[in-house]
Amino acid sequence: MAMASRFRKLLSGVKTNKSAHFNLHSMAYHCSEDVSNMQCYQNDFSKMVGLSRMLVNVDAINGKLVDTIRNSTIFDDQIKHDMCTFKSLVRVFIGSPPVQNKLKHVHVSSMGTQNESFAPFSQAREREPIVVDSLAKVSNFLDVSAQQRKVVRFKVCPQATQHRILTGTLKELLNNFKVDLDALDSQGLDKDTIMGHQIVLNCLKFLTETAVSIEPQSTSWMRLSPSKNANTSDSRKWEDVLEMFNDLIGYLRGETRLKLHVAKAEVMKEGLLQIKDILIDNSIGYKEARHQESLVQKKLSKTLGHSSRCLFTLLLYYLHGRVSDIEVDMAGGIYKSGSDKNCLCMGRILTSDSEKMIGRGVKQLDRTLSLFKFVWETAEMKGHLELQGHLWCVGEHNRVLKYRGNTYFLHGICP
Repeated sequence: MAMASRFRKLLSGVKTNKSAHFNLHSMAYHCSEDVSNMQCYQNDFSKMVGLSRMLVNVDAINGKLVDTIRNSTIFDDQIKHDMCTFKSLVRVFIGSPPVQNKLKHVHVSSMGTQNESFAPFSQAREREPIVVDSLAKVSNFLDVSAQQRKVVRFKVCPQATQHRILTGTLKELLNNFKVDLDALDSQGLDKDTIMGHQIVLNCLKFLTETAVSIEPQSTSWMRLSPSKNANTSDSRKWEDVLEMFNDLIGYLRGETRLKLHVAKAEVMKEGLLQIKDILIDNSIGYKEARHQESLVQKKLSKTLGHSSRCLFTLLLYYLHGRVSDIEVDMAGGIYKSGSDKNCLCMGRILTSDSEKMIGRGVKQLDRTLSLFKFVWETAEMKGHLELQGHLWCVGEHNRVLKYRGNTYFLHGICP
């Protein structure tokens, strides 16, 4: 593909920015044990180096390829294929006995533990990617019981189903649509995609116009209730948003480059269906508007179950202001690190050793790990859960990074 070839030439000609600042406190760790007996991996290592150079400014975030220089989505099947090949090769490398021995040694020397049973990413399933798209999947991973799942839902719903969280989630989803539609516009849009673009804009406008201001200096509390004789048959409801989402999905379902956004719109329809008869109108009195917002929260809290992907999306926005499902390069697992201590390990594969790329990787892992700890603590699981992230990139790298009180290991990929 000509475009892919030009893009790869561009990427290979751009040097990594090692001076990019990221607020991480780091310290070196030293391993007396080197990776050995890697002759059989020499050819694969050469491929990894070549792919790393081509993908130097490309990051994979939750199913999307991102150009980190322009901060834009990349729509290119060949680059996607190259990224998948690169990460597959790294997974094979990490599973080799020499690297596994090195990982164990690093943990013992850096964490001050003599737990010889600690073997992160030693099983093939632990090196496979995982897409986290529901509370049920998180609970399964953490082995949360059925009774504890009820506790999680009971505590999460009142927080994640607030009116402002719902509207914020919908706006974030629509803005994600808009960003990628604007990017596709330069390549030419067909009739259906143009219609979808217009619906996105109209829906964003609708949500903005119907919002009730909650600023302290707002005088919205002074609004009077509508006259008893006023015609309220034209009052706007959440059903209007639901109809726009139905049309949006219909027009954009055939655009494969927007499939993640379309899938998320389908997810949010579950919540919109439950509240379609509730008013969404700031022309009514302040108290009436607050009452309608309360009805939204109560209705969603009552109807969205633990396994609901809509509830999970609302929770993602509540915790991190994001709506995209979380994809982790290596699922990792939970390992015993003491009598009442557990260690959750997950991994990311980086295409570059720039501080900017390392920072992006750490932040992505932090969001993922903190979500799992949130569910762990909300479920009132026994024992303390320690969070530990592992990042791999080509080169001689052995560092321990500290971010938000958690530990992140940066591992080098070398022959």
